[in-house]
Amino acid sequence: MRQHPHTLLIVSGPTASGKTSVSIELAKALQTHIISADSRQFYQEMNIGTAAPTQDQLQQAPHHFTAHLSIHHHYNVSQFEKQVLNKLNQLFPKHPVVVMTGGSGLYVDAVCKGIDHMPNIPGHIRQKVNHETEMQGPEYLRKVLKTNDPQYYEEVDKHNPNRMKRGVEVFLATGKPFSSFRKNIPAQRNFNILHAGLLWNRETLNQRIHQRTNLMVEQGWLDEAKQLYPHQHLNALKTVGYKELFLHLEGKYTLEEAIEKIKTQTRRYAKRQMTWLRKNTDIQWIDCEKGLPQAIDSILEITDNHIKREK
Repeated sequence: MRQHPHTLLIVSGPTASGKTSVSIELAKALQTHIISADSRQFYQEMNIGTAAPTQDQLQQAPHHFTAHLSIHHHYNVSQFEKQVLNKLNQLFPKHPVVVMTGGSGLYVDAVCKGIDHMPNIPGHIRQKVNHETEMQGPEYLRKVLKTNDPQYYEEVDKHNPNRMKRGVEVFLATGKPFSSFRKNIPAQRNFNILHAGLLWNRETLNQRIHQRTNLMVEQGWLDEAKQLYPHQHLNALKTVGYKELFLHLEGKYTLEEAIEKIKTQTRRYAKRQMTWLRKNTDIQWIDCEKGLPQAIDSILEITDNHIKREK
């Protein structure tokens, strides 16, 4: 494997694992920048419900791709890949190591391995898929994929409507299955990749999810959801937490019921994230049970050894 003078240090882990605080401490120690690969934190209107970095955290280290979009903007992983590669080309001459963090595995993989270029989707196809999904629910997407693209149906996260929508859109636009466009050939990158994963036992992680959800509610998450409620049809808002609070605002859940459902769905989301991450054999897992300061020291040691090897 060809070696390069620059390294992208990735910090992965399930939601509530401490990626934000760990990445900030790493960036401070390495005197570098942070690139966010959390697709929920791209949107400036969604702060509390995505556990986006606070203003104080943003001032501790330079961040990129955080709150840089509006929920009204269409954005996809292909755009993210191109923009991040351009940003890395700007950062690497001054920073031998750049930190990237986030729980969106697809976006991390796009930067590390590249993505297959898909056909453009006409607007009327996208509107049709959105309409049918609103009328029939996610079952419409599952049915179309299972019938017309069983290979992708077996692989896709069936709890993620956006991923399923992409497969359905491609099929309806081309008549060919989404899986037929996927070559799965990793792209060549002009930087090294060092990937650390934050590992907690399930009970501890569940407790962290419980505590963080309560804190987000205390910080005014419900008020944020009220402001966003008129836009709930947008893809950006079809995500864990906001969906449950929107149902509360419609009178279908009490606030207490909505909060408990958020915690349940967040735990399930964390489990799906870990399933995705465990497929990546390049991740060096860091035991966080002794505390995040020790985890940060471990990652810095791994990074230092990596840099010495590359010299």
